[in-house]
Amino acid sequence: MRIVTFVKYVPDAAGDRTFESDNTVDRSVDGLLSELDEYAIEAALKIAEDEDDAEVIALTVGPDDAVDAVRKALQMGAHSGVHICDDALEGIDALATAKVLAAGVKKVEEEEGPVDLVLTGLASTDGQMSVVPVMVAEILGRPAATQASTLEVSGGVAKIRRDGDTASQHIEVSLPALVSVTDQINEPRYPSFKGIMAAKKKPLEEYELDEIGLSADDVVSSTEVLEVVERPARTAGEIITDEGDGGTKLVEWLASKKLV
Repeated sequence: MRIVTFVKYVPDAAGDRTFESDNTVDRSVDGLLSELDEYAIEAALKIAEDEDDAEVIALTVGPDDAVDAVRKALQMGAHSGVHICDDALEGIDALATAKVLAAGVKKVEEEEGPVDLVLTGLASTDGQMSVVPVMVAEILGRPAATQASTLEVSGGVAKIRRDGDTASQHIEVSLPALVSVTDQINEPRYPSFKGIMAAKKKPLEEYELDEIGLSADDVVSSTEVLEVVERPARTAGEIITDEGDGGTKLVEWLASKKLV
């Protein structure tokens, strides 16, 4: 079984997030592997542990620093990595990203053989759009099972449980397929010292657009961010002094804000 996991290098949420002059995210700041992608990596590794001759390939799209996301996946236990890097990819939107990721999967199949399963996180922690997985599945012409809280793969079928607010759905898709997982599916492992050292010797391929069958015209964004507005500073708030009528004042305040 061959599993491809998508990994993304995102700006560190603990730092200050800024934007470029064209309203795209400034990615020159310190970054790291998107936390939600770690759950997809762990899910892939667990499947690989139960399958003979299973292979986990971590695939990313992004600038030079994005390779760090792949390296983290390799340290966790992924067998190999793919980094697609090209100047034409700067600032691309979700649809263009999906095209590149899909082309990356096809490149893996061309070089290594059929990909049985594509695993992704629920969303990236910077964009949080959650649309790329189903876009990739559509481009590849494969079924998608999204927001998996549990995942079982056997007999050429992937079975997931998707948990909602009031009910759970049980979904089955035939392989090859794409599955996105939530942060409820597992507890990602920490890279061990042995894993960190072993990752340095694992294969990591780098491709430009023309090497995966795409051109700059293929990844022109279909959307554009017109304006970015900084979130207003938090105000001091309003203090209600209770002089025996605190409850009444509170209700009056809530009513003035149309909250009751």
